[in-house]
Amino acid sequence: MLYLIKNADVYAPEHLGHQDLLLAHGKIVAMGKQLNYSQAEIQTIDAQGKRVTPGLIDQHIHITGAGGKDGFLSMTPEVKAQELIACGTTTAVGLLGTDGTARNIRALYGKVQALRQEGLSAYMYSGYYGSDTVTITESIQSDMIFIEPVLGFKIAISDIRSSYPTALELVRKLRQVRVGGLLSNKKGIMHVHLGALPTQMDVLFELVRDYQFPIAHISPTHVGRSKSLFDQAIEFAKIGGSIDITTAASKYTDPYLSVLYALDQGAPLNKMTFSTDGHAGLTKTDAQGNDIGFKKAAIDENLKQVQQLIRQGGLPAEQALQLVTTGPAANLGISHKGRIAVGVDADLCWFNEQWELCDVFANGQPMMRDQQILLPPAFDE
Repeated sequence: MLYLIKNADVYAPEHLGHQDLLLAHGKIVAMGKQLNYSQAEIQTIDAQGKRVTPGLIDQHIHITGAGGKDGFLSMTPEVKAQELIACGTTTAVGLLGTDGTARNIRALYGKVQALRQEGLSAYMYSGYYGSDTVTITESIQSDMIFIEPVLGFKIAISDIRSSYPTALELVRKLRQVRVGGLLSNKKGIMHVHLGALPTQMDVLFELVRDYQFPIAHISPTHVGRSKSLFDQAIEFAKIGGSIDITTAASKYTDPYLSVLYALDQGAPLNKMTFSTDGHAGLTKTDAQGNDIGFKKAAIDENLKQVQQLIRQGGLPAEQALQLVTTGPAANLGISHKGRIAVGVDADLCWFNEQWELCDVFANGQPMMRDQQILLPPAFDE
């Protein structure tokens, strides 16, 4: 089905004002004022002045669930496509966490393909916390060349659960990322989990300073875990690195406040991104701070933090939206995502005047209308 969207107040994410959009074959094929087509196969939808933005990108989410840090019972469940749609996430990047054994890299690939079959866009990283990088083929480089959804690999540093990799070990893995990216026409990134150890991001600065490795391929996440770590991350952003602020876990303050602080310190907005760490395993505590069970990290916090940036933080919408659209798209090297323009994928979110999410299109197909999910579950529930 082809769709003609009329009377949309377009945030691309830059504010373009009222535009009409023609969606065909999963793409935006025309945009302008007062578009008119008479073909019978085109369905016309009046957006009634709603604010239409690119679909949101979550570049760090445990789509197969996370490994349990308190035994098998604490392993979190898979993410459902309907959960992503409900919070406007049309592109998700899946990954493994602490556990690269019970949580299998091939199962992660299978979940990526399942989300794609349901109409969303999904990608993945090879690897997990350890330096013994788990891959689908024999290497990171081969995964990037032969496995289309693989955008790079993940590893952990400054964490007691990490392998304490040296800069030399990391640069040798980065070489595979860069060469694999060149041969597969991908950007290629090393996605770096940051823990709470005092070494913080030191080894990443060493990669850039001593080994002269291009900073664009280094993607640190959980940078808002502590104030001191975030201050170091701001310096990383100032020298050209992209920094990822986790919205649903590993945070010392509200993520939207971190963004405002970083901007005040001179960090460029286009070097900051949000991701949820959705379905990471968290410990549930009572009012006295006692452990009482487990919970999964929310997958809707990217949307909520953007809304707070606009409502409470006073940041213009076209700037706040960059954290979940053009920012992660640039970091991941997926230029066909995160924008509203002719020729890019037709991933769209519609918001009312209060910036409440109303409608979602993914790859040119309606997934939510008037806050009602249209995609049926894969299995009866």
